Amino acid sequence: MEVKEFIRKNYRHFNAAVLADAAEGWCQHLKAGGKMFLAMGGAMSTGEIGISLGTMIRNDKVHAVSCTGANLEEDIFNLIAHDSYKRIANYRSLSAQDELNLRDASFNRVTDTCIPEEAAMLRVESKLIPLWEKAESEGKRYFPYEYLYQLLRSGCLREYFQVDPKYSWVMAACERNIPIFTPGWEDSTLGNALVAAKLRGRFKNHSFVKNGFEQMEGLVDWCINNSESHSVGFFQIGGGIAGDFAICAVPLIRQDLKQECKMWGYYCQISDSTTSYGSYSGAVPNEKITWGKLGVDTPKFIIESDASIVAPLIFQYVLSKFE
Repeated sequence: MEVKEFIRKNYRHFNAAVLADAAEGWCQHLKAGGKMFLAMGGAMSTGEIGISLGTMIRNDKVHAVSCTGANLEEDIFNLIAHDSYKRIANYRSLSAQDELNLRDASFNRVTDTCIPEEAAMLRVESKLIPLWEKAESEGKRYFPYEYLYQLLRSGCLREYFQVDPKYSWVMAACERNIPIFTPGWEDSTLGNALVAAKLRGRFKNHSFVKNGFEQMEGLVDWCINNSESHSVGFFQIGGGIAGDFAICAVPLIRQDLKQECKMWGYYCQISDSTTSYGSYSGAVPNEKITWGKLGVDTPKFIIESDASIVAPLIFQYVLSKFE
């Protein structure tokens, strides 16, 4: 039985029913000529979301992404250092000393998965620094994702690939040349590395990396250009800055710029946050109506579950619907 058929047959109630409805809503949105914007929080890249998301992007089911800096870089870390990762099956039972031992072995833990510093983080940093130096010397400026696209297109990491590139969602986004907005990129590992390099005197300033204001401008331009002839949906994994930053683009255009722009034409959030008014991650979709983000008739879904389980199921449902 295909995933799509399995979901329609078995997922009929509660959160399972919302999952089925949200997946079908995504399909109907695309069939009506719409586009889909994906906002992604958490540590989904280390959870290997690229296996399913990469296919979605390559099949034109996702058209732009907003994510944390960690999700942007950790997809590349996984691509080049997968075999050096350490999985901790009993991570809930780790003692403080166990954690210290991992740290001393240069492993950084994300739930049950430990990222190796030398094979992943330091290797990517060493390849990025020349690109940053080149941009600074030439007086050029790029978004964080554009530097990673330059890195992938140069081929300098290919010898280190340890998973099939089709399982990298950033590689897929690079191939499709879609934008990846990373609000708060500075708090990522690579963002920290850039700040440290500047403080050591390697760079004069950080101006060769476009800042958050410019990222919002770029997102606004994308929304204006794409909403002219398409309804743009919003699919959100988790909460936090990746979602809040991106969804604000529509009210910015409509209320601050006072320009025409369609409201988000579909909305779905996968969240395990407790429903709570006043909390962005836990707010029900209707609260977004007052902020000019969603309309009364916008299809709205909240799936209260674990995105590492739910998102791949929805992606596969959407893909199978268009086979």
